[in-house]
Amino acid sequence: MEIQRINEYVDERFDQEVLRQHGAFLVDGHPCSFRIVDGHSAKVYYHDYTDMEEILDTFRFYAGHISQFYTEDGRLLKEYEDVKVFDLPIGQIQPSQFYVDQDKLRAVGSFIQGPEDIVIPVLEHEGRYVSADGHTRLYLACQRGYGCVRAFPEKDAGGYLLEFVREAQNRGVFHVEDLKKLPHEEYEVKWNQFCDDFFGRES
Repeated sequence: MEIQRINEYVDERFDQEVLRQHGAFLVDGHPCSFRIVDGHSAKVYYHDYTDMEEILDTFRFYAGHISQFYTEDGRLLKEYEDVKVFDLPIGQIQPSQFYVDQDKLRAVGSFIQGPEDIVIPVLEHEGRYVSADGHTRLYLACQRGYGCVRAFPEKDAGGYLLEFVREAQNRGVFHVEDLKKLPHEEYEVKWNQFCDDFFGRES
């Protein structure tokens, strides 16, 4: 099964709200949409609900706080153990990236209404919390003066995350406001090149 996450905000195959929530996927070329309903549940729009385990696991890799999934007509598809979501002061967060994409920041800013809309996975480390994802949302929160965001424990971050943290700190990134905002093209080159070099070295 080939599962591809759609990271763009414009794609005629998907509803705009789904794209904004990063709930758009292609599964063997077929569109599969996740629409987050509240802080713990989502509706799934797909042509075949018979073999969903890998698809749901892929979505939960990015949104691990979502524990209940329903079909388009409201039937419970799958329920996982509830995940604890808690308020986290931004000052306690150590980023694991170095850059923020300006285009993505503008897009995210168009639909984030308040700090309750920002839910990120974190790893507790040395008295602080490492952000495993959601750096654009965190940067926006910092710009808007939000004191706290919502967070949940990341259990499967992988050993590479702390290596990313060490590299971030080597570059002077210790807090969300230290992230460097870049034009989209420059972000793509610099961040993708770092990831390619890092994971190429690992393999």
